[in-house]
Amino acid sequence: MRPSLSLKSIQAFEAAARLGSFAAAAAELNLTPSAISHQIRLLEERMGITLFHRIHRGIVLTDAGRHYAEAITRGLGIIDAATLNMQNYGKQDILTIHCAPTLASQWLMPKLSHFSMLHPDIGIRLNASTSPIDLTAEAADFDVRYGPVNPEPGTIVVPFPKEPLAVMCAPEVAYGDKPINSPKDLQHHTLIQSEVNLITWQDWAKQHQVSASDMHYGPRFDRSFMAISAAVDGLGVILDSRLQTEREVASGKLVLPLGTEPALLVYHRLLYLQAKAHLPKMVAFKDWLFDQLNESFNKLNGPKTTNA
Repeated sequence: MRPSLSLKSIQAFEAAARLGSFAAAAAELNLTPSAISHQIRLLEERMGITLFHRIHRGIVLTDAGRHYAEAITRGLGIIDAATLNMQNYGKQDILTIHCAPTLASQWLMPKLSHFSMLHPDIGIRLNASTSPIDLTAEAADFDVRYGPVNPEPGTIVVPFPKEPLAVMCAPEVAYGDKPINSPKDLQHHTLIQSEVNLITWQDWAKQHQVSASDMHYGPRFDRSFMAISAAVDGLGVILDSRLQTEREVASGKLVLPLGTEPALLVYHRLLYLQAKAHLPKMVAFKDWLFDQLNESFNKLNGPKTTNA
């Protein structure tokens, strides 16, 4: 069983051992020398060990006392370091979000400063990858996944609304020497491919009764944000989510020569553990996230979202 030792006694011993004097220790701890002597005597009695030789009016550590003082000094150093670390850590409650890379970089990350302004007591850590994570291992509080999911037991899944797609390109591509006014006009342009898209150019061509074999397919990317960047640079035409290209369309870097496609699929889903659902930081972020989604989809004349 761990011995029950008084923190006052340990503090008194550490100060006396370090300063070599009961009087100096008393001055540092704002106590009387007799109080210091009393606390150390209690410590010695509890441990059954003599920590100091009392020589006239002076004190000298015994061998046991010296070893104990070294250990106590290391222990208090650990406590001091932990305290400093917590002060540097601050009073924030950290919220970790794992998100699909394109949504993270194109839509979520630019909006997080707004969340931080509303909730300065919650720190945000954003991780991005295409691999699903184990929420039960506490690798993240939320996981925003792209595409279908197979949730673990105890996981809540809240779908984003169906995202409208659009054919998009730089203005100079849409209105240049070969303007894009109909689906067939894309046969004269380079089609940038995002390999992770749930709807491909071949799907789109079939829906619009355009021969896929007549299309000119250009560079392929395994991340949609790279395909979007290539389109902004005028390298071709993309088929992508209007949510993920919100900023580029708003700034005029990308245009929609054929308008917006009907919203057919749910592309993203928010996952989190039922056991953590009512934590204040979880509620705050989930409510804020769906407010932001509602705002974005209202701009696109899309449906309102709901959260669980």
